[in-house]
Amino acid sequence: MLRVLFVGDVYGRPGRRVLAAQLPTLRDRADFIVVNGENAAGGFGLNRESFELIVSAGADAVTLGNHAWHHREVYGLLDDPRLIRPLNLPTGTPGRGWNTFTVNGERLTVVNVLGRVFMEAVQNPFLAMDDLLTQPDLGSVFVDFHAEATSEKAALGWHLDGRVAAVIGTHTHVPTADGRILPLGTAFQTDAGFTGPMHSIIGADPAGPLQKFVTERPHRFGVREGPAELNGVWLDIEGGRAVRIERYHFEESSGEG
Repeated sequence: MLRVLFVGDVYGRPGRRVLAAQLPTLRDRADFIVVNGENAAGGFGLNRESFELIVSAGADAVTLGNHAWHHREVYGLLDDPRLIRPLNLPTGTPGRGWNTFTVNGERLTVVNVLGRVFMEAVQNPFLAMDDLLTQPDLGSVFVDFHAEATSEKAALGWHLDGRVAAVIGTHTHVPTADGRILPLGTAFQTDAGFTGPMHSIIGADPAGPLQKFVTERPHRFGVREGPAELNGVWLDIEGGRAVRIERYHFEESSGEG
């Protein structure tokens, strides 16, 4: 059996801080750790400093999302087998949308997929996953589905039920209470939540988003400082299917929840 910890979107300096402090304490409890680094560098994208901090804290794989190309430094990181950019991008896009790792003698494939509803135009995530699953020797498959719409996330979970070990959503930064194992053995949760500043609007200092909503004009968003939280999902995987899913939550101000 493999015990996998997935940590939701790391957001800015507060997210990096709580991750660096807490992930090493969880390392001994996990066979493999996946961290979404989509917002690690200033709230948008990933740079070298944030990538190196995430892996030094204990991550075995780092996934991305719709801000994958925000920092040009990411191009210099894409040859690292631990970095997984979205799968359903045009042919010829640098980097890899999936990778298979050997963990305790077992094979574990980590996939990052982008949704299309309310987001940028990308290739069909359902068909991209169907195509990927024709590959041999993938072992257990973990899918980070970086998407906006809860309906699209649920649909992909049901589409892949029985064919992958887990489909866990990211991007909306709010942990959902629907973690469960679908009938054919795929663990699903609409969103893992994020790892970043607690007293914020999904990571941003409230001033920027509030001004945008009130004035209906663009405003600059800054990362909120202050205490941070870490949200994630624990998964137990056996024979390519999930046998357990459990939310994980930690707050800097009050300790583990």
